[in-house]
Amino acid sequence: MKKQSFPTCIISGAIGKKFVVKQYREGTVVTVYPDMTKVVASDGQHECRNLFKDAVAFAKEIINDPAKKKEYAKKIKKGNSVYHAAIKEYIARSKTAIEEK
Repeated sequence: MKKQSFPTCIISGAIGKKFVVKQYREGTVVTVYPDMTKVVASDGQHECRNLFKDAVAFAKEIINDPAKKKEYAKKIKKGNSVYHAAIKEYIARSKTAIEEK
């Protein structure tokens, strides 16, 4: 592996949509930012993305309201995230609603 002139171990992620710095066990890798302009999502992907977007909005609404967050925290196991539990519940409810149609 080539020696780096600066400590790349402190950098991770995208740099201005030009490069991506990735950390692996073997060392640091710098790659080109992926070009996703020619990727066409299917109808199913659009539906799933919209469902997840709605689930995130639902979860944010819960965690931003202290009363709702406290009530929700009672329903989940200690140590689990209210945010993730809310997303999981929203998606499960949506899928059962779709199956009932």
